[in-house]
Amino acid sequence: MILKKVPLDGDFHVGSQMGLDDVETLRAEGYGMVICNRPDHEEEDQPTAAALEAACKDAGIRFAHVPIGRGISPADVAAECEALDAAGDAKTFAFCRSGTRSTLLWALAHHERGRPIADLRETAAEAGYSLDPINHLL
Repeated sequence: MILKKVPLDGDFHVGSQMGLDDVETLRAEGYGMVICNRPDHEEEDQPTAAALEAACKDAGIRFAHVPIGRGISPADVAAECEALDAAGDAKTFAFCRSGTRSTLLWALAHHERGRPIADLRETAAEAGYSLDPINHLL
C-alpha cells in the first residue's frame, strides 16, 4: 500500500497510518521527524508506536507519539507543540488513520502559538481537511 502524504504547511505533511516498511522511504525522501497521532491498537494490524519509534531511530529519524483518541485535550496540544519544537526545521510527517486528527492537532498547536484562525482554516482546506470538528476549541 502506498503511504498517503499530504503537504499541509511547508515541510509539514499529514497522512495515513504508516508501516515499518515506510520508514526507509521517509528517510530517503528527507523526512527528519515522524509524529504518530494514533493510539496503539486501534486496528489489529497497525504497528505499535514503540516499534515505529525504534525503526525511526535506527533510520536517524526523530519520533514523537501524541496519541489522539476521541478528543483533544490541552495536554495533547502541549505535547504536539513539544513535538513541533523537537522537529525544528526538519521535514515532518504526522499521521493517524487518515490524516484528519493530525491536521486538527496541527491547527490547535499553531492556534496556541498565535497563528490566525482564518489562515489555519485556509491551509487545512487547501489540503482537503476541515477544522469544523474543533470549532469549539478555536
